[in-house]
Amino acid sequence: MQFPTTSSPFTPASNTVNRVMLQVLIALLPAIGIMFWLFGNTLLIQLLLSCSTALLAESCILWLRKKPIRMHLLDLSALVSAVLLALAIPTVAPWWISVSGTLFAIIIAKHLYGGLGYNPFNPAMAGYVFLLISFPQQMTAWQLPFDVISSATVLDHTKTQLGLDFSLDKIRTSPLFGYAAGKGWEYLSLAYLLGGLWLLQRKVISWHIPVAVLLGLTIPALTAYLIDSSRFTSPLFQLFSGATFCGAFFIATDPVTAATSNKGRLIFGALLGSLIYIIRTWGGYPDAIAFAVLLANLAAPSIDYYIRPKRT
Repeated sequence: MQFPTTSSPFTPASNTVNRVMLQVLIALLPAIGIMFWLFGNTLLIQLLLSCSTALLAESCILWLRKKPIRMHLLDLSALVSAVLLALAIPTVAPWWISVSGTLFAIIIAKHLYGGLGYNPFNPAMAGYVFLLISFPQQMTAWQLPFDVISSATVLDHTKTQLGLDFSLDKIRTSPLFGYAAGKGWEYLSLAYLLGGLWLLQRKVISWHIPVAVLLGLTIPALTAYLIDSSRFTSPLFQLFSGATFCGAFFIATDPVTAATSNKGRLIFGALLGSLIYIIRTWGGYPDAIAFAVLLANLAAPSIDYYIRPKRT
């Protein structure tokens, strides 16, 4: 009689891919709940489209590559990418936006490079950038919270109005604004922050990248605001606008596409946070998270090369 054997060590790992991805999905539930409260059933449609497309695309590519389908589907990595992308897409966007963006994320950004563990770019952000560049009109028309009107986000609106020489005091009178940033978006930012802190408490992610990202954004924002508060938005506005906390806790911490050492993670996060502020302030895409993440992903191998952990 033959018994199946495996090589040592025999102690199973405490954090499997499936376990990590499942906890990320759980941590995203507060943000999904807030977005459902703000935008209604249209969010569920985007989630259904993205998740079903991701699972179907993943299955087809795995079959073509002669890889075990069930095992790879159960690692939930495709599902996490799909959910993150769906949360970034305007809820009023047509169905083909979600489908094409998810196909690009799974097929091109993930499997073209060899699948999970080999992709140099965050799949969800690669899919988002593909959509933003290809279909800018559909990707910048958001339904206003608690309303049926579609409009630009508060970041888009602020950047456009500043370009027309309006003062920030005048711009803040817009109904888009809430207490600190966009109306309703502050609650979504708090939901991402809550989920991110839970991931830290569960030790799914380390503190290095989120803290470095937030400081990398806050320090230049505070400096510019102190120099000219009539032209530059406050650090609080920068932190609670757009997808700042989602980017810091859920996207930048992707273990495949980020730096690996603790010192490298601090550099990676600070670079990402600085890029967010630079692109938001002087670039053409106000939210900037996706572009900043992809640029930081490009720098991650060099950071790892020069910042190598020392043997102990």
